[in-house]
Amino acid sequence: MTTIKDIAKAAGVSVTTVSRALNGYSDVNEKTRRKIMDIAKQLNYSPNTLARGLVMKKSRTIGMLVSGMNRVSSKDNFTFEVLSGVNECISERDYDLVLFSTTTTKQREKTYSQLCRERRVDGVILQGMKIDDPYLKEVVESDIPCMLIDIPISSKSVGYVTTDNVLGAKRAVRHLIQSGHKNIGLVNGHDQAYVSKQRLKGYIEALQEAGLQVNGQYIASGDFTEEKAEKAGTMLLKEHPELTAIFCASDLMALGVIKSAKAAGLSVPEQLSVIGYDNILLAAYSSPPLTTIAQNKFELGYKAANALIDMLEEKSDAQVITLETELIVRESAK
Repeated sequence: MTTIKDIAKAAGVSVTTVSRALNGYSDVNEKTRRKIMDIAKQLNYSPNTLARGLVMKKSRTIGMLVSGMNRVSSKDNFTFEVLSGVNECISERDYDLVLFSTTTTKQREKTYSQLCRERRVDGVILQGMKIDDPYLKEVVESDIPCMLIDIPISSKSVGYVTTDNVLGAKRAVRHLIQSGHKNIGLVNGHDQAYVSKQRLKGYIEALQEAGLQVNGQYIASGDFTEEKAEKAGTMLLKEHPELTAIFCASDLMALGVIKSAKAAGLSVPEQLSVIGYDNILLAAYSSPPLTTIAQNKFELGYKAANALIDMLEEKSDAQVITLETELIVRESAK
């Protein structure tokens, strides 16, 4: 096995110079660095990353902490696409990824800092946290660099990436209004999701800007699940038969509402228009294909990872990044 002593001998420099060149120190002459890197490649040198991490006090490992990841949540493919974006970015920047999850029970047994230290991660990306999650307070107080997804908390070492959820919801409701709808319902997520609050705000603003009354009885909670949204849709359609359209704060919930409409004998979109949010893979294959607000889930992960590594490498402070959304018109709204 090739060691840095072998490289030093071949390059005619000290072991210290080789070590500093391989670890990216700026006090090594660029010509010397290139020579050392070329020799290391020729000798098929593979660094002991654990030993290097102990010396540098860095593991070059990013942790992705996901809350609420289960078989049901896998249906919308959201977490997988975010994870794909994270993985591609850290691979490009020569970091490793550790995926771990948390639950309320686990949080009582182990603090956020303990969890991160045990897994020897340099920084963390958090996804799926509710805004009342006890870990969030620890995240802000911790000195571990962190990027949150869809949670608007920032500090010196904490940033976040999200999409413009207010504008996204407004785009959906405006599309319905421009199509002639006046009685528009909303099936939202839950109160402890930042995106739910933002999408509710967009729904209300779009109605108000069009001079339409906001009726609180037209709003129901679907908890981001297909099953609960189906129940919410059944309730709305039974109690408010005047509804001609429903905007759903996620595609899974939109699929649930379409089920409830069909069960009530209503055809979509002829008698009820439905718009979702997220543009998950299933949206294009539903019956009818779902009109939705697309957000770039891969980019959410990629941007979060890139911003976190920039923090770790002291190229920038914690960032707040907002991505755009797009209305995808299919056949579920008329």
